[in-house]
Amino acid sequence: MASRAVVLALLLAAVSASCARAQLQEKFYSATCPSVEDVVRKEMVRALSLAPSLAAPLLRMHFHDCFVRGCDGSVLLDSANKTAEKDAKPNVTLRGFDFVERVKAAVEKACPETVSCADVLALIARDAVWLSKGPFWEVPLGRRDGSVSMSNDTKALPPPTANITQLTQLFAAVNLDIKDLVVLSAAHTIGTSHCFSFSDRLYNFTGMDNASDIDPTLEPFYMAKLKSKCASLDDNTTLVEMDPGSFRTFDLDYFKLVSKRRGLFHSDGALLTDAFTRAYILRHATGAFKDEFFADFGVSMVKMGNANVLTGTQGEIRKKCSVMNH
Repeated sequence: MASRAVVLALLLAAVSASCARAQLQEKFYSATCPSVEDVVRKEMVRALSLAPSLAAPLLRMHFHDCFVRGCDGSVLLDSANKTAEKDAKPNVTLRGFDFVERVKAAVEKACPETVSCADVLALIARDAVWLSKGPFWEVPLGRRDGSVSMSNDTKALPPPTANITQLTQLFAAVNLDIKDLVVLSAAHTIGTSHCFSFSDRLYNFTGMDNASDIDPTLEPFYMAKLKSKCASLDDNTTLVEMDPGSFRTFDLDYFKLVSKRRGLFHSDGALLTDAFTRAYILRHATGAFKDEFFADFGVSMVKMGNANVLTGTQGEIRKKCSVMNH
């Protein structure tokens, strides 16, 4: 009897999740704000023509929104006492908040009180990839904005130090599987990272805090190059390209790097420790299946964008993304 109750509970949960996803529609604003994608893209084209390095942070912001309380725009909220998601350690290096507000203001001018900040961020992320020569995918829309943003909740974010077990568990928490994990990790093909996100691999891998305490899984020549850029564990300012040589282009070079043990983060290297993710990396390291990977990335982004969304009468449509309406 108990097992039947458990099965019923799981089925109800699945139906509930499916209903939430069903309420997201690619043409959700076709009657109420048909120009929304054009408005967002116009702002994105203008911004990235001036600052192409902004693409990766904007994509990252969408990831960080969806992994914490679902894709509800909560990462955008300010807090007077600095206890919001954006104030937590994993998010202090996020940038682009002012730009998101600018895009939202443009959308508000076209369609007042209609399009959520969560949807604006999802569209921004898609265009950030596409304008970086990556794939294009249709974004299901209809998300509503949440009203809760707590720094403690950011423990749900996959850290750069995570191993494959931790990664799969954190991804599973937002209904993403092991294929989504390896596919979405390839977002590291664009952008930069601060030294402190990976310098433990160079100087303090086992806690000894010295120059010989290195991560043995990191390719030696790449490690030497990283050490030349990140002089110590105390370096909090230096930025390093995650995909050296093409960090502004969304391509398959990430897989080539990881296959050669040149993934920047421990979490990148961890993908070689699982049979499925390793096979996926080696397949796409050949560069022969670009269309396949691009299609996979779009599918996984849509799947992530469905994570615990608020729809219908849930939440609100914020007028400004950094503050609740009331």
